Amino acid sequence: MNLPISIDILSTPLLSTTTTSSSSNTSSDADESPATSHRFIPYNLPKTPSSCSSYRSLSTLTGHDGSVSSLAICGEFILSASHGKDIIVWQQPDLRQFTKFGQGDGSVKALVTAGNKVFTAHQDSRIRVWKVSRSSENIFRLVDTLPTTKDYLGKFMKQSNYVQTRRHHKRLWIEHADSISCLSVHDGLIYSGSWDKTLKVWRISDLKCLESIKAHDDAINSLISSKGIVYSASADGKIKAWGRTEPKSSHSLKGILEGHKDISINSVVVSDDGTVVYGGGSDGYIMGWLGSKDFDSWKSVCEVKAHNMAILCMCIKGEILCSGSTDKSICIWKREIKGLTKIGVVKGHGGPIKCLQASPNSVGSGFLLYSGSLDKSIRVWWIPYYEDGVKTDDSNSSVESTRMIKSV
Repeated sequence: MNLPISIDILSTPLLSTTTTSSSSNTSSDADESPATSHRFIPYNLPKTPSSCSSYRSLSTLTGHDGSVSSLAICGEFILSASHGKDIIVWQQPDLRQFTKFGQGDGSVKALVTAGNKVFTAHQDSRIRVWKVSRSSENIFRLVDTLPTTKDYLGKFMKQSNYVQTRRHHKRLWIEHADSISCLSVHDGLIYSGSWDKTLKVWRISDLKCLESIKAHDDAINSLISSKGIVYSASADGKIKAWGRTEPKSSHSLKGILEGHKDISINSVVVSDDGTVVYGGGSDGYIMGWLGSKDFDSWKSVCEVKAHNMAILCMCIKGEILCSGSTDKSICIWKREIKGLTKIGVVKGHGGPIKCLQASPNSVGSGFLLYSGSLDKSIRVWWIPYYEDGVKTDDSNSSVESTRMIKSV
C-alpha cells in the first residue's frame, strides 16, 4: 500500500526565482552565496522497502531537442545537457522547466558544478564556464571558455608549447584535439577527459590549464575523483589512477586497473569512502577493485554480468550502485564487502540510458534517482534502501536477489 509522504529536503539554492533592481546593482558576496531553504516534496512512496512492489517513475521530463548526455545537481536545480546543444534547468521540487541556456555552443557532452559555476564540455573541444548568480537577470551567464584567451596568448608564441595531434597538424598542449567526453571536479581542480586520449587538469581559481597527460591508448569515456585520486576509464579497456605526492605537484600514474580484453570501459565510479572502484564495460560487465590504504595498489574483488548490452553509466548512493545500459534498463545493486547483489531492474525509457544522478539527500527510506536517455527524456525514480534479506518480486520490475559475483 502506497502512502503519501511529505519529504522535508534541505536544499541549497544558488539563486532565487526572482530578481529585483536593487539586487542587480549589488556585487557583494552575499548575492553569490548559496542560501538555505526547506522544500516539502509530496510523493506517494512505499512505507517500507518490503512493501515496494515495483519501481515507479515519479516524473518524466521532456523538452530536449536531442538525446540527454549528462545530468548534474546544482543546489535546488537539476541540470540536464543534451546532444541537441541545449542545457535545461529544472526547478525542484515540482521539476518544472526553469530556464534554458547554452544553445548553439556545440553538442554538450558533460557538465559539472563547482560553487557558483557550471562547467560544460562540448563536441567542439572546448569547456565553457557559466556563472550562476541571483543578482543578474541572465541567471546562467557565460563568463569564459577554456582554454582562456589569457592562457592561450601566454603560450602561442613558443614552439615548445605545441604538440603533434595528427600528421601535419599541431595544437597547443592546453587545447583538446577532439571532443571532450567527461569532466570531474575535486579540490579546486577541474579534470577533463577527451577522445584525443588526454587528461587535462585546470585550476578553478584562475581557469588556467596546469597539466596535459597522455593518459590512454584510446578515447577517455569517464572520469571520477575521490580522496585525492582521479580515475580515468577508456575505450582501451583500462582504468588508470592518477595522484599527486604533494598538493602542488604534477599528477603521476598510481595504478592500472585492467578490464576485459578488447572491451571498452564506459563508466567509472568510486565508493563514498574511496576504497572500491567500479568499472562498467561495453560487454555488460561491472568489475570492482579494492584499493590499498595508500591507494597505490588495487585487487579485483568482483566481476558481474550486469546487462546483456553495454553499460553506459553508473552512480553510487551509499551502499546502492545503479547501472544504466544500452538495453534501456537500470539495474540496482546492493554493495557488499566482496561483491554485488542484484536487487532490482528499472524499466521505462524508450532508449539507452546515457546518464544517472542520485539525489544527495535521502527521501523517506530511499533516494531519488534521475536518469537521462537517448529517447530525449529524463525520468525520476524513487529507489528504496534495502535491508539484508529483503526481496521483492514483480514482473514489471524484474527484481532479483541472486548473488552474481566472482571473487578474487
